[in-house]
Amino acid sequence: MKSIVIREIKSFFGSPVGYLVIALFLLINGLFLWVFEGDYNILNSGFADMTPFFTVSPWILLFLIPAVTMRSFSDEKKQGTLELLLTKPLSIWEIASGKFFGAVLLIVLAIFPTLLYVYIISSLGFPEGNIDMGSTIGSYFGLLFLIGGYTSIGIFTSTLSENQIVAFIIAVFLSFVFYFGFDGLASVFNGWSSYITFFGMQDHFKSMSRGVLDTRDILYFVSLTILFLSFTVFNLKSFKA
Repeated sequence: MKSIVIREIKSFFGSPVGYLVIALFLLINGLFLWVFEGDYNILNSGFADMTPFFTVSPWILLFLIPAVTMRSFSDEKKQGTLELLLTKPLSIWEIASGKFFGAVLLIVLAIFPTLLYVYIISSLGFPEGNIDMGSTIGSYFGLLFLIGGYTSIGIFTSTLSENQIVAFIIAVFLSFVFYFGFDGLASVFNGWSSYITFFGMQDHFKSMSRGVLDTRDILYFVSLTILFLSFTVFNLKSFKA
C-alpha cells in the first residue's frame, strides 16, 4: 500500500495538480475569510473564533476533493494501466486504500497552512489568546474525518467511468447528498428529523465542532469511509473478473 501512496503523491506533485489544489484551497478560503464582505469575514464578525473557516471549508472541499479523486481510477482505465495495476503483488484493498490515503494526504497538506489562521485570530482576540481552542481542535478533527468521507466517495466514483468529468459530477452529487441532503430531507419529515440527520455528515461534523469527540460521530465517519471503499473494491473485483 505504501508504494501506491508514494506513487499517488509523486503523480500529484509531478504535475500542477498538487500545487493547484493547495493554492486554490488557501486562496478561496482566504478571500472569503479576510477579503470579501459578508457573514464569513472574520475581521467583521467581532468574534475571535474559526467558525467561518469551518463553515466555508466543507463547501470548498465538496468540489475540490472530487477534482483530486476523479482521476484515481478513471485515468487508469482510460490509459489502459488498470489491468497492470491489478496484477501487482498487492490486494485490491491495498490498492484502493493507497489511492485513498494518497488523496487524503494531499488535502491535509492543503489544510495545514490554515493553522496560521488560528495564531492570527488568537493574536487579534481581546485579551490576546482569547480563542476557544477546544472547539477549534474538535473542528479540525471533524474536518479530517469529513475529508476521509468525501475522499472515499470520490475514489468510488472514479471506478464508475473512465470519463473524469462524469466521475467528478457523481462525486460532487453524492458528497452533497451525504453532507446537506439529509438535513434538507429532515426538514420535510419533522417527526423523523433526528433519525434522518444521523445519516448525514453535517450533523456529525457540527457535533465535533463543539469540541466533543463523541464515539458515535467517529464511528459514523469511519463506517461511511469503509462503506465507500468497499464499493470501490467490489467494482475493481468486477473489473478484474
